[in-house]
Amino acid sequence: MKEFIRVMKAMSDPNRVRIVKLLQLKELCVCELQELLGLAQSTVSKHLKVLDEAGLLSNSRDGAWVIYAVTKSEDSAHINVLLQELRGWVDDDPVYVAMKRRLPFVDRVRISASCG
Repeated sequence: MKEFIRVMKAMSDPNRVRIVKLLQLKELCVCELQELLGLAQSTVSKHLKVLDEAGLLSNSRDGAWVIYAVTKSEDSAHINVLLQELRGWVDDDPVYVAMKRRLPFVDRVRISASCG
């Protein structure tokens, strides 16, 4: 029951739902999510931590970047069901639609070059 409640709490924030939806489309780093969401890096990182602690995300390193992806969990049926159902939910959210439209143009190399 505790794991279920943690997952539901993690998904109770609109920005976290949008993060998971975007990560279902493409693996992204913090700076790419920051650009898409228009949030501070620290805020994006906090959202990612909540989602990761709930078991919804995995991450890997690519040089200087930590790349986030939706988890592929064999251990949690309710996470798998939630993620599968989420694929068809909130696709009409105007904020998500705008982010999805910009997704192909978001590039971590370009973003980090403009920050350096």
